[in-house]
Amino acid sequence: MAVKGDRAIFLDKDGTLIHDLPYNVDPDEMHLTNGAAEGLLLLSKHGFRFFVVSNQPGVALGFFPETALGGVERKLAGLLDEAGVRLEGFYFCPHSPRGNLLRYTRACMCRKPAPGLIEQAAQQHGIALEKSWMIGDILDDIEAGRRAGCRTALIDNGNETEWRPGPLRMPHLVARDLSEAAELIIAESGIRAAEPCSTGSRGLRT
Repeated sequence: MAVKGDRAIFLDKDGTLIHDLPYNVDPDEMHLTNGAAEGLLLLSKHGFRFFVVSNQPGVALGFFPETALGGVERKLAGLLDEAGVRLEGFYFCPHSPRGNLLRYTRACMCRKPAPGLIEQAAQQHGIALEKSWMIGDILDDIEAGRRAGCRTALIDNGNETEWRPGPLRMPHLVARDLSEAAELIIAESGIRAAEPCSTGSRGLRT
């Protein structure tokens, strides 16, 4: 059961957690980015929980049905399980202001850079946003994290091409990959790894 005040890592999906293949919903084509497994395991040992927050405008554009994202979630959970950590939630926005399907064509508060996905996950899982981090590969991820009250880390892998400035779009940390981001977050947060107890090992909950 979640304890109010748990800390979390909110992860962008494409280009951050897995390699970026535009509008891909084929689980067989999903693979963790370099350093992701190592970084997630390190963060897990320091008591962070993991949630994916992802814009999925392919639904609004009619490229794939919303139901296809169930298979995506199962694949992501499997990839994290192989890395030795647990995916606790997959939150996605199916909307786009320029969609082709009327049902999904609108402005919303869940499409990053809006903070809705992060706020929903935090409310449902007892997460303290001020102790948590949003990690993404574009500045819309950073803005969403800052708007939600998280600290933020940018994976500078070349996927950001616009570089629109602004105070909400300045990451707290910049890293090459998730492994480096994890090391920087641990150092910045000043926390120690969870210690095993006499009844087994479990993550720290503060």
